[in-house]
Order: sequence, then C-alpha cells, then structure tokens
Amino acid sequence: MEVEILGNVKSFKQQGGLLTIKTIKAEARVCVYSPTIIRVNISRRHSAPDSSYAVIQQPIGKFEFDESADAIEINTPALKLSINKSPLRFNFSTADGKPLSEDDSRFGTNWQGERVITYRKLYADEKFIGLGEKAGNLNRRGTSYVNWNTDAVDYNNKSDPLYKTFPFFIGLHSGLTYGLFLDNTHKSYFDFGATTDDEMSWFGADGGDMNYYFFGAQGVAKIIEDYTWLTGRMEMPPLWSLGYQQCRWSYMSAKEVLKIAKTFRKKKIPADVMYCDIDYMEGFKIFTWNKKTFANPRAMMNELKAMGFHLVTIVDPGIKIEDGYKQYDEGVANDYFAKYPDGENYTGYVWPGRCHFPDFFRDDVREWWGAAFTALTDVGVDGFWNDMNEPAAWGQNIPWMVKFGDKYMPEVRNAYGMQMARATYEGTRKILNNKRPFVLTRAAYAGTQRYSAVWTGDNTGTDEHMLLGQRLVNSLGITGISFTGVDIGGFSANPTPELMVRWNSLGVYTPMFRNHAIQGSKMREPWEWGDVNEQLIKKDIEQRYKLLPYIYSAFHQSTQTGLPISRTLAIEYPFDEKVYFERFQNQFMFGDALLVSPVESDKVKTDVYLPNGDWYRLSTGEKHKGGKIVNVASPLTDLPVFVKAGAIIPMQSVTQSTAAKGDGILQIHVWNGKETTEFVYYEDDGLSYDYEHGGYYNRTISFDPKKKQVSLSEVEGTFPSKYQQISLELHGFEVSMKKRLFDFDSGLIEIKI
Repeated sequence: MEVEILGNVKSFKQQGGLLTIKTIKAEARVCVYSPTIIRVNISRRHSAPDSSYAVIQQPIGKFEFDESADAIEINTPALKLSINKSPLRFNFSTADGKPLSEDDSRFGTNWQGERVITYRKLYADEKFIGLGEKAGNLNRRGTSYVNWNTDAVDYNNKSDPLYKTFPFFIGLHSGLTYGLFLDNTHKSYFDFGATTDDEMSWFGADGGDMNYYFFGAQGVAKIIEDYTWLTGRMEMPPLWSLGYQQCRWSYMSAKEVLKIAKTFRKKKIPADVMYCDIDYMEGFKIFTWNKKTFANPRAMMNELKAMGFHLVTIVDPGIKIEDGYKQYDEGVANDYFAKYPDGENYTGYVWPGRCHFPDFFRDDVREWWGAAFTALTDVGVDGFWNDMNEPAAWGQNIPWMVKFGDKYMPEVRNAYGMQMARATYEGTRKILNNKRPFVLTRAAYAGTQRYSAVWTGDNTGTDEHMLLGQRLVNSLGITGISFTGVDIGGFSANPTPELMVRWNSLGVYTPMFRNHAIQGSKMREPWEWGDVNEQLIKKDIEQRYKLLPYIYSAFHQSTQTGLPISRTLAIEYPFDEKVYFERFQNQFMFGDALLVSPVESDKVKTDVYLPNGDWYRLSTGEKHKGGKIVNVASPLTDLPVFVKAGAIIPMQSVTQSTAAKGDGILQIHVWNGKETTEFVYYEDDGLSYDYEHGGYYNRTISFDPKKKQVSLSEVEGTFPSKYQQISLELHGFEVSMKKRLFDFDSGLIEIKI
C-alpha cells in the first residue's frame, strides 16, 4: 500500500474564521477557538456537515496571519502556529517562540489507504500523560495504544484497548506544556516514541480526517481547563451518589436487596446506594421487572427510601427479539435498530439471547430510549447504570458493515457508549423533572463527562489491580472525567480480607465509592470479613461521610474548571521527576489539599514521595518537610494520607446517609502553613437543578498566617445552609485554642487565631 504524502502548498485563502490551505493531495483547514486553542483539520475529501460528538464550542471568527515566501504564521497572545509551505507542515510554539510541538520535517501527515497518520518531532526529555482509561505507566513515553472500545473482561496492566476512548494527551518538555485532542471516532492509534528510535511520536486513525485541537496553555491544570471548556464539564451530581454504594451481580430478589440495606442500618455503617444488576429483569429484558423475585418494585423502593437509600438499576443496550415485548415491538415498528446494508436489523447475542441494538446516533431513537425509563422512574428509581455498551456482543466482533444512521461500525463504535449515556441522561433528566439523575457508563468517548459518571470495568481482586485502578482513575481525570471509580475489591476473583480492608480505605478517596463483585464470588459487604475487619471498613466509610463537605465542594470546582477530584501529581508538579517514578506514580491529590499514597495490602511500611512544601500526616498530625522521600507506617488501620500545609478542609459529623440531618455543625479544619490559602466552600440541596438558578450556598474560606486569621466571605446564592454553627479546628498551631464554635451566619466572618 503506497504512502501518499501531503505535499506542498498550492493555494490558500481565509474566509470568515477559516483558513483553507490546498495541496495536490488534500486540503487543510485551520481555525482559532481561543488564544490557547487552534484546530487543524486535514482531509483528502472534507465532508459536510462539520460535526463532533465531543466539541461544544465554536471558533472565534476571523483572525490575523502573516505570510512570507516560506510560511504562513498565525499569532495569538499565547500561541504561534508556523505553517511551512514546502512541504506543508504545522509547527506550534509559545508566543515568544519556544517550540511546543512540531511536525516531523520528513513525514508530517500522510495516508496509507484510508489510514491517516501525523508524525511529530520527539523531544529528548518529552513525557506524555493522558489518553484516559489506558493501562501502563503514568508517563506514556515509549509505549503505544489503540482506541477501539472493547469489553475487556479480566484485563491487566498490559491490556489494550479497554472500554473507553479519550484521544487527548498532554506533552511536557523543556519546562513547557501542550495538549492535543484528536477528534476522530474511527479506530485510532497513539505511539509515544515506542518504535521510532526516539525520533518521532505519531497518532492517527483508520479513516476520517486528521482533525486535531492543539492546546498551548502553560500548566497541566490550564490545559485541562481549556480541554473541558472545549468538550464540556460535568454538572453537579446528586449528593447521594457520592456516598457509599453497594452493588453485586446480583442481589437476586427484592427481599435480598432490602435485607442488605437493613443490615447497613442495623450495624450503623453509612451507605446511600443499592444496585440491581441484570437479574432484577424478566428474562434480562430491559425496562422490565422479574414478576417473581421483584414482584412489587414500588413497595421495595418505598422501603429503601424510608431507610435513606437510592437504587441504581442496570440497563444494557441489547433489545431481546421477542414479539409482544414493548421495546422490541416499538423498535421494529419505528425502524430504531442498527442495520445491515440491505436494511435487515443486525442481530447479536447478549444476556437475553438474540438481540437488536438501538441506533443511538439518531435523535428520535435517543428520545424513544429516554422515554422508556418511566418503567424504572415510576416506581422511584433515580440511578441508571449503562453496561455492555462498547457495544458488547458475545464474540465481540460486530461486523463492520453494520450501519448506524448514515455511518458504519468502524466510524461509530468508539462513540456508541457515549451516545447511549447521552440518551439515558437526557431522557431521565426530562422524566425526573427538576431532580438530578445519576448515570453511570462503562464505554465512553471524549465529552461523556457532560452526561455520565464512568467506572473502569471488570477488574480483578488483586493488589496489582488496586494500584492500576487508581492510575486509571487519575488518568481519566486528565481527560475531563472527574466522576469515576473502580469496583472496590475487584469485580472477579476473591480478594483477601486484608486487600478488601485496604481497597476500601482507598475507596474513601475515590470519586465514586462502589463495592461490586461477580456472580459466584464471596459476598463483599462490609460485615463479611470478620468483626475486626468490619470495624476497620466501617471506620473508613465513616471517614468518607465526614469528608463529604470537602468532596462536594471539589465536585463543584470540577464543574467550574474541569479539574478532577482525583489528580495525578503530574497536574500540580508536572516537572518533578519523582512524580513519574514507578513506585510513586500511583500517588494523587484528592481535591486541593489531600495527598494519598496507595499501598499494597501486605505492606506495613512504605516510601512516600512528598513534593515541595510542608505536609502533615492526616491521622497523626506529624509534620514532614517536602521535596523528599519519607518512609512511613502503613498498617491496614492507616492508609498514608497527607495534608498540604495551609489546607482548609470542611468536614462534618458522621451520618448514616447523605439525607440525614446531622448535628448542624460544619467543622472547618485548618493546617498551619506559611502562605495565604483559600478554599471555596459550596453547598446546595444535593438533589435538584435549583443551583442553576441561584439556589446554592457559596463562600470563600481564607487563612492568612501573617494576620493569624481565618475568614469566611459573605455568602453568594440563595440556598440556606444545612449547618447552623461552625467549629474551627486547628492543626499544627502553637496556640491554646484548638477548637471553637461560632454561629454560621451569612455575613463576613473573621476569626483571630
């Protein structure tokens, strides 16, 4: 197969906000989205309309450029794009001329058949982070990956591809940062210098355009902010979804679901969410209830609600082929299913047997799908779990000629799960009126954060998977997915009691805290591990509930900036080499203030790397100077968690659910430091969309070490706080006052330490 090169510039023109550049082989289109974002689209045959599942913004319009005999140059306040004419190459640098990323001068962009690839210069010290749910190390340098959403059961640290596609990465070299998002849903490829003698990195796809967005902001956090501005940010989740979630394949009856929920309350172990996996349905038919084992779902829901529980039910895309089954009959009658080229509905085998698959790329199909959730919402369900949506079918090899709308399988597979999540979110938000749904999806594409939380699929109950899972969560955070989690304890196999305790303690600091297990495995509920371990697990779940004011505020921060809740240390310390060491690469910040070091279940001491600054051990208050490695105790009773000096962390007393009233006291913990710090505290009703119309409570808490003062700004928003008092609690201060109560009024509050 011949390689077709891009060639030399033959002509160019600007029309509106689009610069069009033509060669003999192709046409390149360049537009500016912001001072730090430039889009390049190269195609041999541009197709209309220009659309994206991921991007929600528009370019800024006409921009200035300069031309010389050799190049076209676009300058923004932050970026410079030099477009070489002969041959056509795209080279990005900072506004003052420091190279960020350049086409390989020999190969640039070219084609082999329909496959389009861009080759770029590889810098000696260049590191790469991102791509979302990808196994391997934090630094992707020297590795290659494929994006092709796959039901990757029993995956491991070398498995690729997995369930999701996020073709966005961040490059770091020479003290500089840049980002690149390849917005192409075909099977795509990323090679970060794996096999090119350290000369080139490359990326591309099996079809479609070479369509990428280049991000030139300096700082990893700034690039994430720009990327999530372009592709959207999550909305506030329901507060209950941040509590402890208990799941299993499967709780086999309403009686069993209620028994588990009642045991949580009897043992006073906090929890908010129960799940129903596939066995709640009649013959695995979605939008049905098993008439024998879940005969009265409304009565079950009423009991769960009375105990403060919410229910999440699984919903797969496969529609069973069965005359008289509502969704099948409607889908056939209205032509809603994916098809072969001759118009025949595609049939694949999944849990119900022979199934058709909804074409979620059509507006009318998504609307129909969303409306069907009344079968669940009418009885009180407000959580919806989209599984098997890679899409998965037994054998996993859906023919490439299967058609979705006007596109075929190779172009849309990577976006199918996202469009299903979109249909679920849009439908349930509409049905639930002003109440927030919780949507969870296994498969995803860039931009899915607008619709759904995600989890990392079918992991395994091993220490290796616990550590890998945390890297996956951290990497998903880089790509805009803040609300994410793993199956605590591992989906398959049986974890040891020690691993279950350790993993649960890590779950406290995971955005979604869900315990889940495969059919036939040991029961995983907190009380299944012996009395001593039950108390350890209970203590850690209680810690989660204490931290909810801090966690909820971190989620609000994510809705505003795109910063994830679980953050690889590479976000805040991108040029600290130790952050990328394999023994420290699993460490992460949980929100602004907490550094967490995952540790295997059999280690009672471990090395932790603390970046520059002062740090306090959360459990003991012991102070450590950063910029070095410390060896610390790591018993099962005490996961290594450190607090950044100057940190402000709002907490609360333990409650049995997020709906419980509590004692009305917001605990404001402050750790002594040398610099002025602040924390934006956020609160709303946790259930409705009233916050979109001013129904929130927002104020900035500040600590000034020079004035020896803690301040709370005046309140923004109309929501009345559920707290009536604040308890100021100090750590690391040489003062007699360690804890003091104040009225939590809405005006400016200044407290001298």
